[in-house]
Amino acid sequence: MKDEVNILLVDDQPAKLLSYEVMLQELGENLIKASSAREALEQLLKREIAIVLVDVCMPELDGFQLAAMIREHPRFQKTAIIFISAVHLTDMDRLRGYAMGAVDYVPVPVIPDVLRAKVKVFAELYRKTRQLEQLNQELERRVADRTSALEASTTRLVESERRRTLALAAGQMGSWDWDMVRGECVWDEGQCRIFGVDPPTFAVTPENVRALVHREDLERLEQALRRISADAQSYQTEFRVRRPNGELRWCIGTAAATLDAAKRVVRVSGVTVDITERKLAEERQVLLAREVDHRARNALAVVQSIVRLTRAGSIEDYVIAVEGRIRALSCAHMLLSRSRWEGADLRKLVEEELAPYGTGEVESVSAAGPDVVLQPATAQALALALHELATNAAKYGALSTATGKVRLTWDLEPNDLVLHWIETGGPLVEPPCVEGYGTRVIGASIERQLGGSAEFDWRPEGLRCVLSLARAAGNAPALHAAGDARAAVEKDPVMPAKVLAGRVLLVEDEALVAMMMRDILLELGLSVAGPFCTPAEAVAAARDGGVDAAILDVNLGGELIYPRAGCGGAAVSSGGGARRFGARRRDRIVSADAAAIGGREGTPIPTQILILRGGAIYRLAESKMRSPAGSGHSGLRGTP
Repeated sequence: MKDEVNILLVDDQPAKLLSYEVMLQELGENLIKASSAREALEQLLKREIAIVLVDVCMPELDGFQLAAMIREHPRFQKTAIIFISAVHLTDMDRLRGYAMGAVDYVPVPVIPDVLRAKVKVFAELYRKTRQLEQLNQELERRVADRTSALEASTTRLVESERRRTLALAAGQMGSWDWDMVRGECVWDEGQCRIFGVDPPTFAVTPENVRALVHREDLERLEQALRRISADAQSYQTEFRVRRPNGELRWCIGTAAATLDAAKRVVRVSGVTVDITERKLAEERQVLLAREVDHRARNALAVVQSIVRLTRAGSIEDYVIAVEGRIRALSCAHMLLSRSRWEGADLRKLVEEELAPYGTGEVESVSAAGPDVVLQPATAQALALALHELATNAAKYGALSTATGKVRLTWDLEPNDLVLHWIETGGPLVEPPCVEGYGTRVIGASIERQLGGSAEFDWRPEGLRCVLSLARAAGNAPALHAAGDARAAVEKDPVMPAKVLAGRVLLVEDEALVAMMMRDILLELGLSVAGPFCTPAEAVAAARDGGVDAAILDVNLGGELIYPRAGCGGAAVSSGGGARRFGARRRDRIVSADAAAIGGREGTPIPTQILILRGGAIYRLAESKMRSPAGSGHSGLRGTP
């Protein structure tokens, strides 16, 4: 069913209007009549008019004036206007009519078929125009909807890309795409950031990429790319990147292939993850594990040294002495663990060590000094030294009487930390005839291990001890120059068994472990050079000559001994097994400071010695621990 269009019939004579209505009625359109120009304008404003059929001669406004008024309105500029005239019009009148907007003329008498044909043509033209307008509006609406959908999709895509970029950046990742058909490769900003290149200036070419991949990983990476096929469409591998500034980065690369209909690889896309931080964390974890293992072995070695070196008249006294020394070591460990082994507060260390002696009504112990943070090795050694001083004062000095007092002060001098231990009010003091265990521990800990000095003044009114520790960072300076390396050679006059002759260089930075190892070597009848605490001292002693063998601690204050081990033909011991490094002499001793000694896993300190003599290996029988009460010792004999 067609849509009816409105046709406006304008004439001042009702009979003509009726005749026009009859002529056009069979067209099936909506016919609207107006008897004047004013009425015609009202109808135009009320309705959508397709065609205006107007008489040229009317009393108020003629057809030309009405047409001009209609054309002035923007809404009716394209409305079809047909003039009907009973007056013969000249060509000038026709031109005027066309200028006013008329589309045709119908002369009177009106031929019905001609009028219907002309009106029908313009009615169909109007109808088609309206349909085209509606279709155009529908098309515009669809285009607008599609455009809105595309804009929303683009916004979502941009937001997704932004989130992806942020995720890749947060995860230290980058992506790339290689079009194998066109030979083009594209990197995103994350990929450029990982490789350390500038996206606007860097050209992603095989030559430029190869220049950034570590040469040791390049061939493996290229082989992995070549292995991508229909059967193996993805791969993952680790590789290193050398940035243009020389920085080395560790990466994991993952790639996946896109195949065409013939199962041929046409595109490879991948993601690169920067795992440098993870690699560094793994290395730190391994280093931490080694450090924990080293500290645990050292702690066990110190405990075993305490057990072996402690002397007492009875088992009860022995237990008390050992417990006190281990408690002093435990106190230092507790303070260090609170600071995660970064250092120990000297004031707290002193308070912990002297707390058992300040519980009486009279204040017998006092301590004063500035705030000082001790390095871990210094804290442990000083804790043992203070424990020995306090134990000696409790047994023989000021703390053995009710009126005795001990005052401990310390000062920070430009180059040293100086501690003053002063006893007063105790029994009369006489200098000892024989150097006791406590004095030996203090000397070994403060002087040899820490590179400081310990001075004892045995005054009748009480002991005065001055301990000086160097404030310089790093290892303590060497205490023995090359010229006096032989001065440290000692022989134990008490030990009668001398199985083998020889001079052994002993290098160990743990004072108690060094004392114990020295005693073992002396029990074997060997002379000992040392113990020394630093590689510099060891090198000086080795170059001084006269050393037949060497027992070396692998880790001296964080410095590995391996680079020094070949000096002077010395042999070296290792925590992982007995080894020889650059040795030139035929007779030497090689020992280990940990589990590898004698092949027994978990032994914290050396209890067996391996001797290389003329290419043959001799193992000395295991040294037995001295009895707690010091009742005696077992001699050692060599067995092939």
